[in-house]
Amino acid sequence: MTKKCMVTGKGVLAGNNDSYSKRKTRRRFMPNLQTVAIYSEILAAPVKIRITSAGLRTIEKNGGLDLYLLNTPVSKLSAESKKLRERIAAAKVAKAA
Repeated sequence: MTKKCMVTGKGVLAGNNDSYSKRKTRRRFMPNLQTVAIYSEILAAPVKIRITSAGLRTIEKNGGLDLYLLNTPVSKLSAESKKLRERIAAAKVAKAA
């Protein structure tokens, strides 16, 4: 499983530990990934995703998971997000019919 946020696209960065003596050793900066279950109103079920805390705030700011995915351009979504968006759009059409 990759260490990448499905909303923001934040992933692992590389850098140096810099000691007092200025000896440098390589290190990795990990994103603040959390596994959360966000409730989808259209699917009427919680959806489990791995997301950064910044991504979670982005979803909440846009009015929830459904509104975020449906209002964001497809080109800006990850592959995992695109699949979830298709599920939500299909459920929305089925619910309207």
